[in-house]
Amino acid sequence: MTRVAAVDCGTNSIRLLVADLDPATGELTELDRRMTIVRLGQGVDRTGRLADEALERTFAACREYAGVIRELKAERTRFVATSASRDAENRADFVRGVVEILGVEPEVISGDQEAEFSFTGATKELTGRDDLAKPYLVVDIGGGSTEFVVGEDRVRAARSVDVGCVRMTERHLVRDGEVSDPPAADRIAAMKADIEAALDLAEETVPLGEAKTLVGLAGSVTTVAAIALGLQEYDWSVIHHSRISLERVQEITDELLTSTHEQRAAIPVMHPGRVDVIAAGALVLRSIMERIGAQEVVVSEHDILDGIAWSVA
Repeated sequence: MTRVAAVDCGTNSIRLLVADLDPATGELTELDRRMTIVRLGQGVDRTGRLADEALERTFAACREYAGVIRELKAERTRFVATSASRDAENRADFVRGVVEILGVEPEVISGDQEAEFSFTGATKELTGRDDLAKPYLVVDIGGGSTEFVVGEDRVRAARSVDVGCVRMTERHLVRDGEVSDPPAADRIAAMKADIEAALDLAEETVPLGEAKTLVGLAGSVTTVAAIALGLQEYDWSVIHHSRISLERVQEITDELLTSTHEQRAAIPVMHPGRVDVIAAGALVLRSIMERIGAQEVVVSEHDILDGIAWSVA
């Protein structure tokens, strides 16, 4: 067994996994998994820079994670940074802060690398299941980007496109610093057009239509699943590998797009940091399912974070 720590710093959240891994058997024993909404990508689409307050929120989470890593005595740590820090012109400030706190340099990986990690994390434990046909299409809906990966036991094709729940919300649903509540039909239509254009781009590289099983990752997908399952509190063990129908995703998306901030915040499983961006994330998921004709999505709580951990081992 090798004890490793993996950190995934995205546009909306930063997450930590400390686990014991056995590469010989493919067994991952989770010791600590946590997530903090830091909104690192706040305003990046508009300004091209990471906001000072977003950096401080992220560094505060890093300090917490450093304590956990020390306490659990992880032998190796890998820190992967995704869309927001790829786009920012002041990314050197971000890198310097992470190194000072955690002692490792954040790797600002490409979208294709993100896709590889997501696929590994999501599908490693699906091997051998005869109820899920291959090839898989793994879709990781993040804050700033969405990764599409098609493969059987290994990745066959991958593409990252700049459509995520935070980016779509800021681009289409925010006016004068406030999220439209609920958004007007023309704003929803414009967001939908952006998503469809991104799907066109993804299809240039990834044969989306060949997928037999859609596997959905990350907070937008797991939150929609938790709502669909009627959970009164978030329970990853119930959500993991649940299968949510297209019809249910369509219903939930419509409800989220026509609800107010207060109504979304009152949903028992809604993380406070997702209240304003969940409608956009749900629309991305629904659009993907409708495009490829998927009648259900298999929801995975194991994703890029688990893939990062395996890359360390």
